[in-house]
Parts: sequence; C-alpha cells; structure tokens
Amino acid sequence: MNKVVRVFTSESAVNPIVAIILGLLFGALVMLAGGYNPIDAYIALFKRIFGSSYDIGEAIRAITPLILTGLSVAFAFRTGLFNIGAEGQFVMGMTGATIIGVKIHGLPWIIHAPLAVIAGALLGGLWGAIAGYLKAKRGVNEVITTIMLNWIALFLSNYIVNRFLLEPKQQRSYMIQDSASLSIGWLSDLMNHARVHWGTVIALLGALVFYLILWRTKQGYELRAVGHNMDAAKYAGMNVNRSIVKAMFISGIFAGLAGVFEVLGVFHYQVVAAASPGYGFDGIAVSLLGANNPIGIVLGAMLFGGLSYGSAGMSFGADVPPEIIRIVIGSVIFFVATQGIVRWILLPLYGRRKKERVS
Repeated sequence: MNKVVRVFTSESAVNPIVAIILGLLFGALVMLAGGYNPIDAYIALFKRIFGSSYDIGEAIRAITPLILTGLSVAFAFRTGLFNIGAEGQFVMGMTGATIIGVKIHGLPWIIHAPLAVIAGALLGGLWGAIAGYLKAKRGVNEVITTIMLNWIALFLSNYIVNRFLLEPKQQRSYMIQDSASLSIGWLSDLMNHARVHWGTVIALLGALVFYLILWRTKQGYELRAVGHNMDAAKYAGMNVNRSIVKAMFISGIFAGLAGVFEVLGVFHYQVVAAASPGYGFDGIAVSLLGANNPIGIVLGAMLFGGLSYGSAGMSFGADVPPEIIRIVIGSVIFFVATQGIVRWILLPLYGRRKKERVS
C-alpha cells in the first residue's frame, strides 16, 4: 500500500497538477489580453460543469473515454512504444461491441453485456497487436503503422456497419439489444437523464489495473525493461518481440474499451462516420498531461473533459470564444512538456523534502 501511495504522490504526479494550475493562470492572462474577464469565464465554466445533476453526469460521460484512451497511450509509452493508433483501436472497440450488441438475441444481461465488452476490448487489442507484430517481426515503426491503421479501422468499421448492421434509411446501425446496454438507468433518472454508464467505474478500475500490471507483476517489469533498454532486456533473457506485441495488445484493449462504452453506455448504436471521433488523439494529450502516471491520467482526463464540456458555459455565460479553452489546454500541455519550468518552480519544495529525509 505504501508503494501505491509513493507512486501516486511522486514527482511525476505532482508536476502535472502544478502544470494545470500554471495553464489555468496563463489562460486567465490570455483572456485578460483579449478583453475578457477570466473570473467570470471560470465561474461560467464551473457552473456549466457543476450547475445541475445533468451537467455533472454529462461531464463524467465526457471524461470517461479520455481516461481509457489516456491509459492506452500511456501504457505504450511506459513500454517504450508510441501508440498513435488509439483512435483506430477505439473505433474497432465500438464495432466489436456493436456487432455483439445488435446481432445476438435472447441472452440475459449478465451474459450479453460482458460478452459485448469482451468482444470490443479484444478487437481493439488485436488491432493494436497488429502494429506490435509489425514492429517486432519486421521492424516497422509503430508510429507509421498505427496512423495507417487508424484510417483502415474507420473505413472497415463503416463497411461493416453499412453491410451488416445498417438500419434502413438511417446512417447508423440498429440499436443494440437492451440486454447489452451498460447504461445505469436509475442513476440516469436521478441525474435528469444524463447518459451515465458503468464504463466510468471500469475506467477508474482500469487506472488501478494499469498500475498493478506495470509495477506489481513480473510481466510488467519485463515490459518496462524492454521499454527502457531493448538490448539490455534481450541480454537478460527477456523475449523482446513478445513483449512488444503484448504491450500493444494491452494498450489496444484500453482504447477498445473506450469505444465499447460509447456504444453500450452512451449512444446504443454506431454511426457511419465521415471522420474519427477524436478520443484517441485526445488520449495522447491526456497521457502527456498525466505524465503517464495512472492517477495523473485520471486528473488530466478530468481537466480535458471538463474544459471541453464546460466550454459552452464560457461561451454563453461569459461571452468567451470556445477557442480560449484550446489555448488553456495547449498551455497546460506546454507546461507539462517543459518539465524544467515546473521543476524549477517546485525546486524549493523538493529541496525541503530532501532535507527532511536526511534529518
């Protein structure tokens, strides 16, 4: 337990929190320069997020997929890989869940819903494993393959929906069976029909699973060792190629789960999309915000999702353009990326902590 606390309260978790504060302060300066009142803007932002039970539920709904895609990207980062393909894995997770949710009939909820979750997660994982296999066996850079696989996933999912799942005269699939739904009906009613679902619980558990795999298992140690130094890991007798494929598979599972819950918990159908939803790409920013730390990713997703959902409040309540939100997010990412600035600000704190340990 003490090890868990140390990981979650380490410098890697503190730095993003300070970067968030600096980003919000910088955003306030930008608003002042543009002639807007940052206090009114942030008040309007928080009112939009916390103004009603419906807004709280919808903000949570917006945060949930970002946690999972952030974990997906961060898992690959921790193992020395750059997974740009969370977007495609997200889409394939949606497709797998939609196929099971629409085509299978007559199963009880306790079987049907988990089966749809597993199908979508595995399909997302396998989509990630393709890039891992090409990296391990052919030496193909995973950045290139995952970007290409994003487009393949989009058009393949559109073909599957059009060919096998399309509801007549609609640009979407049939609705999933009620037995596959992961919406929380009673809680949605309490929150004025906000689209809350069990995926939020799974996303938070996913952060714990992320930590347990990487820091509490032998396999996790090997995955991190391969990420730190591939040649040293091979010299130590580790199966590097298998570790690469396994890391991308697990990374893909996280992203696939994000897509699963968008279908089973939010919309209950899949559209024929002209473009990718964007959650996978946002997951890169969330991972960076969270410094690849599980608790940091949860906080980063809360910031990213909350700002994105609350931007409408700033626009209507304080007449601030929504683009300001992107400036705030961009400034936060800047401060996270320039770790030297944050560490310089926190240097007195870290120095005091070191002195306390010595004494």
